Amino acid sequence: MTPDDARRLAASLALEDASSERALSFLVAGRQVAWSWMERVHPKKPRVPRLEVLAVRVRAELKDILLGDHPDRYVADPHYAGYPAVLVRLAAVDESELAALLEEGRRVQAKA
Repeated sequence: MTPDDARRLAASLALEDASSERALSFLVAGRQVAWSWMERVHPKKPRVPRLEVLAVRVRAELKDILLGDHPDRYVADPHYAGYPAVLVRLAAVDESELAALLEEGRRVQAKA
């Protein structure tokens, strides 16, 4: 998957696309479902958006499973410790896997 593929997929799932040329952002009912990971490249400088990694809201128990079972696809970041979102390497997942994650994000946000 590429950032453009992710945008097309989000549109097909009826997610609002609030993306810019610098960062991805997908919403449902005004709540963020997924967004570009903001990497801390230099400790004292602002974070930098990375289009190739998408943060997606998920239940905490699913996050733990994904990180444990597929470290090649999902990334752990100290900034997201204890936060209900998983970082997804877009190039490492296919359309059906990303669609399932975005649907999970929609469900999580619908309950919030």
